[in-house]
Amino acid sequence: MVLIILAAVLWLKDHKRDLVAVIAGEEQAAASDGRYERFEGCRLVDDRRNDGDSFKVKLPDGRVEELRLYFVDAPESAFKSYGGGRNNHDRINDQARDLGVSPERAVEIGVAAKNYVHERLGGESFTIFTEWDDPFEDRRYHAFVETSDGGWLHEQLVREGLVRIHTKGGDVPGGLRRSGQQQRLEEIESEARGSGRGVWGD
Repeated sequence: MVLIILAAVLWLKDHKRDLVAVIAGEEQAAASDGRYERFEGCRLVDDRRNDGDSFKVKLPDGRVEELRLYFVDAPESAFKSYGGGRNNHDRINDQARDLGVSPERAVEIGVAAKNYVHERLGGESFTIFTEWDDPFEDRRYHAFVETSDGGWLHEQLVREGLVRIHTKGGDVPGGLRRSGQQQRLEEIESEARGSGRGVWGD
């Protein structure tokens, strides 16, 4: 009997953290994937600031964080003016030049990218991989997003012609190095151009 009690005590000691996590509803807490933290069971948070390359996400532990995708930049989804006479018009003009369209068309593509992300992520859970890097110090953290079908969201956006390849890259979790992923995205974009999808249909 004493041996059974001793074994139970040792087992509880070894599994205390796991039990606490389950009791707290955190059984899907972060796991490590090399350099990235992996969070399964994430959900899109509806927010007016969400767009095609950055959006708010609810993690399994209940935290809400704002993420920005590696590699891609979606056009702004609206012409905006801020306090002090500032606006986002120069940024939209820059995006439009890169995409070879008018600023108005760039904004239309930005709206389409925002809607695409909402459709892909809004109804299902997904997985994120992040290092929590915040290069612009605006609490938007670079991340890779794996959709429920096992694809990468940034690649899907390029395939649909809804973004430009134009921001920080990174090694894909469990996959291509940064340079290889850059090359793959350029190939995907070339195919999207040839098929006239999204912005490339103009």
